[in-house]
Amino acid sequence: TMTVEENLRVTRPFRSGHAPWTLSRVYEVFPKLAELRNRAAGLLSGGEQQMLCIARTLMGGPKLLLLDEPSEGLAPVIVEVLQQQIGYLKQSGMTILLAEQNVRFAEAVSDRVVVIARRVVQFQASSEDLHRDEARKHRHLFTGSLPKPAEEAVSA
Repeated sequence: TMTVEENLRVTRPFRSGHAPWTLSRVYEVFPKLAELRNRAAGLLSGGEQQMLCIARTLMGGPKLLLLDEPSEGLAPVIVEVLQQQIGYLKQSGMTILLAEQNVRFAEAVSDRVVVIARRVVQFQASSEDLHRDEARKHRHLFTGSLPKPAEEAVSA
């Protein structure tokens, strides 16, 4: 039942001496939240809730932002907005660790890509290298043709 702004105001920095984000700075990155500042957070759309979740985290003044599939279940237009906002955070110097299955989204906001499947790192590359290597991208990310784990290969 708390409003967007109340959700942002209750957040405190995790470490003393580390400057937290201000409301005005958060509203600059997430202008939609400024428009919705008096709306109950429970009435927000999924994309708006995702923005609020990230904004609340920023208000705590983190050095590292961990994002677990932020684009999941969001409309394409909202994914595009979120992509721009995460890009802005990255450009402002925020370190971001992103776990994401939306390849295009991850490519757009990442400097480095690590593909993990079946608990094994399949490959690592810069986003730029991955983008240029369509064959590798297709093989690992779109076809599901990953090597079998040793225990499966032995029992087969």
